[in-house]
Amino acid sequence: MISENMKVNVNDGQFEFTNLNPQDLDIVKADNGQYHILHNNKSFLAEILEVDFVEKTFVIKVNGDTFSLKISDEYEQLVEKLGLSVDQHEVIKDIVAPMPGLILNVLAEPGQEIEKGDQLLILEAMKMENVIKSPGKGSIKSIEVSEGQAVEKGQLLIILD
Repeated sequence: MISENMKVNVNDGQFEFTNLNPQDLDIVKADNGQYHILHNNKSFLAEILEVDFVEKTFVIKVNGDTFSLKISDEYEQLVEKLGLSVDQHEVIKDIVAPMPGLILNVLAEPGQEIEKGDQLLILEAMKMENVIKSPGKGSIKSIEVSEGQAVEKGQLLIILD
């Protein structure tokens, strides 16, 4: 849900929205993974194509047009406003499931060196395939899940050195 303190950047700055109220939208989920949205007496057909919860990015299709969304919370907006940046080479410890789902594909292996943004796993959740990417730099010590395994939100997926 988007609150007053969130900002949505569309297509790398082509559009920007703040102070959004989700209650202004009338959204109904369709059977085929799409959503029917009514807003200001206009009808839209939307579909979520990609989700990256770590980076807070989404790729959606609305009435046939594809849009890239980046959601910024209050902290990220303050860092941007002050001209500061977060270290892109942050060393991470473990990777956990951002939501419950099914492991479709393991793309990494023990001993592999990873960088921020490297694809590690494909997790199916709510009939969508979600690529789990590395949030930082590290080395894979062990992979704690296997293909076809069901996981819960917060479950340990990968241990890093």
